[in-house]
Amino acid sequence: MTTPSHVPVLLDRVVALLQPALGHEGAVLVDATLGLGGHSEAVLARCELARVVGIDRDPEALRLAGERLASFGDRFVGVHATYDEIPDVLTGLGLDHADGVLFDLGVSSMQLDVADRGFAYREDAPLDMRMDPTIGPTAADVLNTYPRDELTRVLREYGEERFAPRIAAAVVRERDLEPFSTSARLVELLYEQIPAPARRTGGHPAKRTFQALRMEVNDELGVLGRAIPAAIDVVTVGGRVVVESYHSLEDRLVKRAFAAVTQVDVPPDLPFVPEDRQPALRLVTRGAERADDTEIADNPRAASVRLRAVERVRPRTTTHDRRGKGAA
Repeated sequence: MTTPSHVPVLLDRVVALLQPALGHEGAVLVDATLGLGGHSEAVLARCELARVVGIDRDPEALRLAGERLASFGDRFVGVHATYDEIPDVLTGLGLDHADGVLFDLGVSSMQLDVADRGFAYREDAPLDMRMDPTIGPTAADVLNTYPRDELTRVLREYGEERFAPRIAAAVVRERDLEPFSTSARLVELLYEQIPAPARRTGGHPAKRTFQALRMEVNDELGVLGRAIPAAIDVVTVGGRVVVESYHSLEDRLVKRAFAAVTQVDVPPDLPFVPEDRQPALRLVTRGAERADDTEIADNPRAASVRLRAVERVRPRTTTHDRRGKGAA
């Protein structure tokens, strides 16, 4: 196994967004997507009064991040969990709130760079793609067991693959001859099914299918749909939720969740907004922030990032907000 590299995207901007919430004694950041700990390391170094709770579903990521952050002692604790379990993780540590929550979504550098995890399409490897390799179905299981219509849905919805029906039909035909087990055979099929003109634009022809399979295997949108409201709920007044997304479906979900808790919901002709109808949070970023050309040149994975942040301005409640979209 090769040693993975890790270049955090928008590192300085992410830390700058979190710093106002982490400047007091005992402040707690939940790094909900710990990975190799690059963002957590920067926060611990620059926010000297803060502690970090790092969550990751990948045991190997937790081990490597733990080694990297060991010098910070008890200011860091790693927890094996998915990021929709944030409230349970905090309760298990005797905490009832956080001052910041960070999400750096998508596949991590470690998972991409270690060939035998099966996330990368440029090297032949077992079709696994599980972020937690100890549980759940693999990408091979999806390819070998899903009905054609369901495969088409996954490829179209999560990969935005316009040749999804054609690819799904070919997968079903080929798996009847021999089940899929490694990435090279799948990549070969994709080259055969995607017409040459389409292969010349939009990047590698396997990119969209591999993304779709990864998102399906790990239920990424389902977990995220539960995690963002949970994160909003756990931050205290002055606390911030910062999210880096790399896919339009992820960013759309985050945008809608943030809009639900930052917009005023009263009739437009009302002369004033009653106290109990004031939004619980405010937007910190104007729209989605992007990486600049210099960072993209140094770190191509930054090209698709969308960064959004909100800050809680009113105390948390224990009931769902008025539109029924999660506690705020």
